[in-house]
Amino acid sequence: MILKCIAVDDEPLALDIIEDYISKVPFLQLVKRTENAIEALQLVQAGGIDLVFLDIQMPELTGIQFLKIATGKSNYILTTAYSQYALESYDLNVSDYLLKPIAFDRFYKAVEKVHNLVQKADSTVVSNSEPTVIPSVTAAAPVQQAQDFIFVKTEHKIQKIELDDILYIEGLKDYISIFTKTERVITLQNMKKMEETLPKGEFIRVHKSYIISIDKIESIERSRITIAKKIIPIGDTYRDEFFKLIDRKNV
Repeated sequence: MILKCIAVDDEPLALDIIEDYISKVPFLQLVKRTENAIEALQLVQAGGIDLVFLDIQMPELTGIQFLKIATGKSNYILTTAYSQYALESYDLNVSDYLLKPIAFDRFYKAVEKVHNLVQKADSTVVSNSEPTVIPSVTAAAPVQQAQDFIFVKTEHKIQKIELDDILYIEGLKDYISIFTKTERVITLQNMKKMEETLPKGEFIRVHKSYIISIDKIESIERSRITIAKKIIPIGDTYRDEFFKLIDRKNV
């Protein structure tokens, strides 16, 4: 069984070490390394991540805050230079706690423990299944649950936004505005990253400055979309893909 991993740390050198260690372990696969805790949280919430290597002292979101917010079935190994957080972290059911500088033998011992636990849990599920529903290789792969919310960093807090509340998103020079049914949320993030975060088929980019929620469209007239009385232009670059999606939805 291969464990899909992400590594989260605001120090590039620390990420280099974790990435190198992961490359030496045949049952680990690095899906993403990132210095952005918000990006990592969104990956975890989307599902399909088996193991998270998580630093504690990070500027936007500490590892402890991350653990308290995150949902799903990911396993966590904390990587930190500070031992005082060990007790609190174990209360949050982390798998292990690695103190920097991390030796490879200690790293391997931690990931082997997680691997054994995951394998044991997986074999238990299979052994308890009815003979007629023993999963195939494809069916046994981790199931990615639908993501129905995102987290964004605003000026003073991390804010949860339900996807169903989003009307459209407008990109400006250095930030984006997320317009919901009740408010406007401003966050420092680029349009490309937001476009990749949102589920395909529910949201689509229609202009270099706009991403819209498909089911919030009120009308389409020539090259203009109306959502909540807002007129949104359809850019030439995005026109064909947009109308293909509309046709598939029989609008």
